[in-house]
Amino acid sequence: MAERRPTRSSTVSRPPRPASDRGRSRLGDTTRPIVRERRLAQTRRTLVVLAVVGIAIVGALAAALFFLPLRTYLDQNEQIAERESQLAQISAVVEDLRSEVERLRTTDGIQEAARAELGFVEEGEQRQSVLEPNGVPTDLPEGWPYDLVENIVDLRRNPPATP
Repeated sequence: MAERRPTRSSTVSRPPRPASDRGRSRLGDTTRPIVRERRLAQTRRTLVVLAVVGIAIVGALAAALFFLPLRTYLDQNEQIAERESQLAQISAVVEDLRSEVERLRTTDGIQEAARAELGFVEEGEQRQSVLEPNGVPTDLPEGWPYDLVENIVDLRRNPPATP
């Protein structure tokens, strides 16, 4: 038989286990009672307090890991539905604007826009501005610029008779 060469390893050598420990866990016997001085809670009252604190910690972890994410998930579903309705409204507005742009690309659309926004008048036409009589304020303060405005309003409402 070949001679074994000693191997170098990083493991710590352990003493051999006695025959009475064979088959047992290395963690020790958990059924053996613990001496009272070595116990974490030496009285029943301390044990109850530790149990309540442990249950509170487990409850907080359960809430943080399960209930809060579920609530957030449900809130996100509501937000998604709200955003989808906003998107539908914006899409309708965009579609209206696209049809307006297509209409303004025609010659008639350009002329109509020029008339409405710039006051464009074609050759041979006259522009007349008609104001609603209710839209003009009549209770102006006394004084220099307002007296002139009142005179203009009076002239427009009651034009002079033509001879």
